Amino acid sequence: MLAEQIASMLELGAVRCNPVVVTGHPFDGILRVAASVNPDLIVMGQHRRKLLDIFLGTTVERVVRGGSYPVLMVNNEAQRNYDRVLAPVDMSEASANAIRVGLATGLMRENGTMILHAFSPLGKTRMISVGAHPASIDECVKGENERAMDELTTFLVSNDLGSRSWSLRIEEGAPMQVIAGAVSRVRPDLLVMGTHNRSGLSRAVIGSVTEEALRSLRVDILAVPPLKG
Repeated sequence: MLAEQIASMLELGAVRCNPVVVTGHPFDGILRVAASVNPDLIVMGQHRRKLLDIFLGTTVERVVRGGSYPVLMVNNEAQRNYDRVLAPVDMSEASANAIRVGLATGLMRENGTMILHAFSPLGKTRMISVGAHPASIDECVKGENERAMDELTTFLVSNDLGSRSWSLRIEEGAPMQVIAGAVSRVRPDLLVMGTHNRSGLSRAVIGSVTEEALRSLRVDILAVPPLKG
């Protein structure tokens, strides 16, 4: 059946394909085969969600969580290039690695990429609680915004990513809120995000921002795990 499907897809006419069938749970089978071929990229479609996914995660999430390979989850109809790319960063090594992998795989290009960072002004809540004048609060937020932009620029330069024509954007708010808002406005073709190392119970039940994006956003997402230590 796999061979017949491959033969019927014109897009695969010039691609050498090796159909493989394994037994077991989908995410476990995918990771076992990945361990044997050491792929540069795992490409998956969005899977139908079940009630159990709320607790354990979808197959895509479990492959991202349990493996050490970049995973491209395709939500939309395939296209030749990703022309508009959004790369949310938290200024960690995981974020820098995600950008590097996006560039190395050819899935993202600097000309069409927006680097996005969410920040929360530390002094804003305190100023509101003491009844500070709105103008003073706005000035505080403006200062935090400028500081965050400086930090973002420094982050890119320190990771040898500064000499590129990125579009940089800083927005106030919680990370997932800012990312979802940007996806709604910018309507990117691809979201590039890094994941962080977690272990034990936290790895099993506490979803990261990337996992939340995989679960809730209807956009193609490249999820990149940390570099192997």
